[in-house]
Amino acid sequence: MADKTLAHSGSSFKGRFITFEGGEGVGKSTQALRLRERLEHHGIEVVLTREPGGAPGAEAIRGLLVTGGTDKWTPMTETLLHYAARRDHLDRTVLPALRAGKWVICDRYADSTLAYQGYAQGLGVDRILDLHKIVTDNFWPDFTLLLNGGASLGLERARMRQKTETGQQREDRYERMGKGFHEKLREAFLDIAAKNPQRITVIAAEGRVDDVEERIWQCVKDRFGLE
Repeated sequence: MADKTLAHSGSSFKGRFITFEGGEGVGKSTQALRLRERLEHHGIEVVLTREPGGAPGAEAIRGLLVTGGTDKWTPMTETLLHYAARRDHLDRTVLPALRAGKWVICDRYADSTLAYQGYAQGLGVDRILDLHKIVTDNFWPDFTLLLNGGASLGLERARMRQKTETGQQREDRYERMGKGFHEKLREAFLDIAAKNPQRITVIAAEGRVDDVEERIWQCVKDRFGLE
């Protein structure tokens, strides 16, 4: 799973495709929003989106994936659902924005499928990479920021977030898969990052939100030559 998987990336478009990855509760959504604000301050038009979801059909599939029992899908079925949502998301949101010269920031993408289903659920990395090539034409981000934090802290943050949600079915299916599962996830993400150093930068997620934001901004500035 080395950098050969990056043959097709967002760099062929006018815009840039940046993804945030990491376990539950590490602050991806917050930092994605803050990065959008920073980029917009520099005059860059940004689309902020998420996976699973980010387009009407993909959002419908999201509901199947993030709610209900932890054993409701086999790993292969779950992976296929993620890729059905991903293709819809690419076709209707990501690719049109990139072609128009906009930058796209996405909360999760294919690295999450590799980590969750490929590593932690045991489906295997090679099978997912083969599927990725077929479904997305081997499309990968220009840059990925992996927020790395302890499983216990991340799960506690995720539970606190869920307590504030009202009026909808709780999107906590993955959080309920247990601490052992989430420790495997953290190791999986770090292994993916180690095998793709040209695309993925690991960011420490612990500490003040402002401090994490500054770490991210310095990496993005260096990567894309921003002032």
